[in-house]
Amino acid sequence: MPLYLFRFSYTPEAWSRMIKNPEDRRKVAMEVVEKAGGKLLGFWYAFGQNDGFCMIEAPDNISAAAFSVGISSGGALSSAETTVLLTVEETIEMLKKAQTLTYRPPGTGS
Repeated sequence: MPLYLFRFSYTPEAWSRMIKNPEDRRKVAMEVVEKAGGKLLGFWYAFGQNDGFCMIEAPDNISAAAFSVGISSGGALSSAETTVLLTVEETIEMLKKAQTLTYRPPGTGS
């Protein structure tokens, strides 16, 4: 199954609610991703540009996007971004396919 990295940041209001009532948000994320047909592989908090990260498996891009939109629509996040992850094997396959493609940069003739 394809892998996806979900980066997110909470709103100040969400942080305030969690300070008042700390809870394990992995359970909520797990329920949503499983409803979308996937599996939560990891959930981490961080400090810096993003407040947290999830790694999920999903059957396809539509399911992963449904997870992202479903979580984001709750109003607790100030930002969310989903990245499709490629395995090393997929990357090697992609590189081999790229060998067969030619690209002409702008202004270099026809």
